[in-house]
Amino acid sequence: MEFALEFTPDLLVVFLTLFVLEVVLGVDNVIFISILAGKLPQEQQARARTLGLTLAMLMRIVLVLFAGWIITLQDDLFHVFGLGFSGRDLILIAGGLFLLYKAVHEIHQRLEGEDDHGSAAGAKATFGAVIAQILALDLVFSLDSVITAVGMTSNLVVIISVVVLSFALMLFAARHIFTFVNKHPTVKMLALAFLVLIGVFLIADGFGVHIDKALIYGPMAFAIFVEALNLIAAARRRRRGGTTTDTVQLHSGYTKEEEAEAVRRSGS
Repeated sequence: MEFALEFTPDLLVVFLTLFVLEVVLGVDNVIFISILAGKLPQEQQARARTLGLTLAMLMRIVLVLFAGWIITLQDDLFHVFGLGFSGRDLILIAGGLFLLYKAVHEIHQRLEGEDDHGSAAGAKATFGAVIAQILALDLVFSLDSVITAVGMTSNLVVIISVVVLSFALMLFAARHIFTFVNKHPTVKMLALAFLVLIGVFLIADGFGVHIDKALIYGPMAFAIFVEALNLIAAARRRRRGGTTTDTVQLHSGYTKEEEAEAVRRSGS
């Protein structure tokens, strides 16, 4: 690994490519963090998002500095029926299973769970528990990101610069993504479906089935495009009719007023 920085066309291409990859992974992080932060009291949600993203950035930088050790995680530790499993594989499988569990659990809670509205019956997530879950997924995303980055360049200055810039962008966008996801129930369900898809991708990668990332993010981008058209069409119908339409209300531990206040605080 090297710290020298000499601008060349090849290095610029690597920088831009890594930046795009980090932003894409960063959006995954923001969606997951936003959904988890939404389980906290409204006054803690913004702090959880900021702290979660900041810790994710620091974790990624630390892993970059230990890139030599990270590479050794790709060596097989044991074999099962002729299939080798490395430390990286085990982390990806565990992370994918965790992501699948959380996404499916959240879908169930949002659609068929109980609205406890802050009562003691529905145990609220604690700030520490949410941050711990965020860190667990940050580790999985960071590991995959660092291995990809190190495979493209050995220049630590480039990798760290990309990480810092991409996370600065994500910190700025986090509150807007949080507000948008919480305002539109269909977007929240779509985001959870994306997390299921990413969880399957991580598990498959852990078992040595390498799926091109374009096959994952391409359909996700198309789904977002279709939903954007749906939202635009719905907004136009409301404007022409001069009416407002109540969206489907997902189950939540908070009242409508409490969730609206959390969204308002996020946008302020």
